[in-house]
Amino acid sequence: MESTQAVKQRFGIIGNDPKLNRAIEKAIQVAPTDISVLVTGESGVGKESIPKIIHQLSHRKHNKYIAVNCGAIPEGTIDSELFGHEKGAFTGATQTRSGYFEEADGGTIFLDEVGELPLTTQVRLLRVLENGEFLKVGSSQVQKTNVRIVAATNLNMFEAIKKEKFREDLYYRLSTVEISLPPLRERKEDIHLLFRKFASDFAIKYKMPSIKLEDEATLILQKYRWNGNIRQLRNIAEQLSVLEHDRTVSAATLRGYLPSSDNYLPAVVNKTKSDSDFSNEREILYKVLFDMKSDLNDLKKLTMELMKSGNATEVQKKNEGLIQKIYGGEKDLDYEAEIEEEEEEDNVLAIEPRNLYNQEIIDNTKDSFDFAEEIEEEETLSLQDKELELIKKSLEKHKGKRKLAADELGISERTLYRKIKQYDL
Repeated sequence: MESTQAVKQRFGIIGNDPKLNRAIEKAIQVAPTDISVLVTGESGVGKESIPKIIHQLSHRKHNKYIAVNCGAIPEGTIDSELFGHEKGAFTGATQTRSGYFEEADGGTIFLDEVGELPLTTQVRLLRVLENGEFLKVGSSQVQKTNVRIVAATNLNMFEAIKKEKFREDLYYRLSTVEISLPPLRERKEDIHLLFRKFASDFAIKYKMPSIKLEDEATLILQKYRWNGNIRQLRNIAEQLSVLEHDRTVSAATLRGYLPSSDNYLPAVVNKTKSDSDFSNEREILYKVLFDMKSDLNDLKKLTMELMKSGNATEVQKKNEGLIQKIYGGEKDLDYEAEIEEEEEEDNVLAIEPRNLYNQEIIDNTKDSFDFAEEIEEEETLSLQDKELELIKKSLEKHKGKRKLAADELGISERTLYRKIKQYDL
């Protein structure tokens, strides 16, 4: 069995972090077996190195090693890519095609971003893991394959299972052994080593002197969070190698290449916002819209009945349950007040005698017009006085209880309250 240091030199792995060393040790230990391995870690930490180590140190090393990026294959064609298809299985299938599992028989398949697989493909993959069987798309003939599967993901698998985006039984079949790689920010002592390696590689590639960092720039490099991990560090090293004429990089120069949105202070990150949250918000919005549509239909029904009967009290008694559903069981209903306001012109207690004198014949002469205005003003004042007198008597009779007074006067409690406020009673 090869040592950890020998494996790191063989596969070009830089770093002495204990977590990194432990991950490599686990890969060396499981390599001679055929058990499935799940590699976890953030994007850019170098997860693709682990399946290569496992394959090269296993008895399958002389057979095929196929790496598949599950997130890069469209959902409609991924089954065909993995398991193959028969001629005529779908539009464009002009000939029979072998899939990756058939091609890699006896070897190793690396499924990168396995968490992006559609649920239907997950069912097919589970069958391969359990008994080595699969079906080509459009075929009913079961085929056998002897493939070792190493998968990798940057997702939180338990969250994906909870959201029903990944099958729990498939997760436990894939993760017989789980190897976790640490993010670059947890490997602070390795950051400068990696940077020097990248700087040396790019100096050879672009035929120019290697860049070096001042001490202060090295400290900044180690304190930076590196959300893109090793991939981001490599890009920064390449940019500096190509763009900087001065081969000694200062702290100020390095800061110019680091994204300004990323700082070194702790930040509160909201991890609760996810796809399921947006899905739940959409469901709530749909429910609100459907409820609004239902209430609108109920209002239309009430309006039609009111137009037909013309009796608000009768409509209210007949549709009491429906009214409570729409208005939440409130005692003083807005629609009742609006109905009574429309009927006030026929009520003795109406303040605004709209069209009261529509039947009055007025001459076009100025004298006749003035006479009509005088009559209207006089009648209006007498009506208001009468209304005020009736309201006072009713309130005195019922000892200030507005509801009883309103019932006796034949108006709503809301209308009565407005009158009381108007007359300052």
